[in-house]
Amino acid sequence: MQPPPQAPVNRTGTPVAYNDYISQAASHYGVDETLIKAIIQVESGFNPSVVSTSNAVGLMQLKASTAGRDAYRMKGKKGQPSSRELKDPAVNIDLGTAYINILQSQQLAGITNPKTLQYATIVSYVNGAGAMLRTFSSDKRVAVNRINQMSPDEFYQHIQKKHPAPQAPRYLWKVTTAYQAMQQ
Repeated sequence: MQPPPQAPVNRTGTPVAYNDYISQAASHYGVDETLIKAIIQVESGFNPSVVSTSNAVGLMQLKASTAGRDAYRMKGKKGQPSSRELKDPAVNIDLGTAYINILQSQQLAGITNPKTLQYATIVSYVNGAGAMLRTFSSDKRVAVNRINQMSPDEFYQHIQKKHPAPQAPRYLWKVTTAYQAMQQ
């Protein structure tokens, strides 16, 4: 199911073979298509067979026991996806996009500014919503209220300075940069 090494790409650099999967998942889960593409670009460079040292698998680098399990549960399935399933581009994009939907509609619910929600989603995708929210308060409601008092730029700067995981600020910058490049 993976495209040949020199697969045709569209103007954003997305292998054409994945466009339909991305469009379908974006539409089904109500997630920004460009955000999905930017996450895939940063996570795997559109290589569906990548497996990280932490056992994150495929295009969207999903861990079967965390994001994979959560997405399975959302879809009414028990257990977690296999590594083989996660290497299938259609399955990986579907489950990764389902996980983004879980972040946005459940774990980050209440964040009102769309740009801030996008930034919060990106940081939560790589390090979990709990870690991001705790940089504002240990109480989720208080954290969301504090986030809603900030502009998107203030939120971005807060993450750059206060997030305890060093990869989170870098990841936010990388995905945001990829997203902006794909918008042009």
